[in-house]
Amino acid sequence: MPLQDHLPPLNREFVAHFGEMGSKWGINRTVGQIYALIFISPRALNADEIAEQLEFSRSNVSMGLKELQSWRLVRLRHQPGDRREYFEAPADVWEIFRVLAEERRRREIEPTLSMLRTALLETPSTDAERHAQARMRDMHDLIDRLMTWFDDVQKLAPETALQLMGMGATVTRVLELKDRITGKGAARPARADQQPDAA
Repeated sequence: MPLQDHLPPLNREFVAHFGEMGSKWGINRTVGQIYALIFISPRALNADEIAEQLEFSRSNVSMGLKELQSWRLVRLRHQPGDRREYFEAPADVWEIFRVLAEERRRREIEPTLSMLRTALLETPSTDAERHAQARMRDMHDLIDRLMTWFDDVQKLAPETALQLMGMGATVTRVLELKDRITGKGAARPARADQQPDAA
């Protein structure tokens, strides 16, 4: 459905993009556009306003808002003297990222970790099962380590977390230097444009 012409071009482009990206993020086009409109709105919106601006049916908007509430990506607000429900996105983008990451972890990662833990408790009876279990252990250990790191980042203040992200290349160089000094870490193959170190 076309977006209403009264949406400014920049807003319209952003909302349309979120609709197109929705399927890649596990939500449908309608929900993506509803969230994008709420996210860029300077004030909380009610379902009628959302339906009018996006030219969606009221029932589609209601279903979309319920899904966004289940993801904890919108907050319900009430206006004095108005019985309608209004919706807004958290003002802090870091808070949105944190909630989205937590929800994806709960819905997608934790069930996988649970399955892997159960599989690792089994006693393999064939070489094929032993090989499969070893691969599962590698996957479990990596995901578990990433989740531990994620928990640690979650405890940081947003400003500190953003500083940590900005240090990515610096941290990588420090770790590579540490590996060279200690002799740990797998040697990287040289790029074609690099000459081997002189002996």
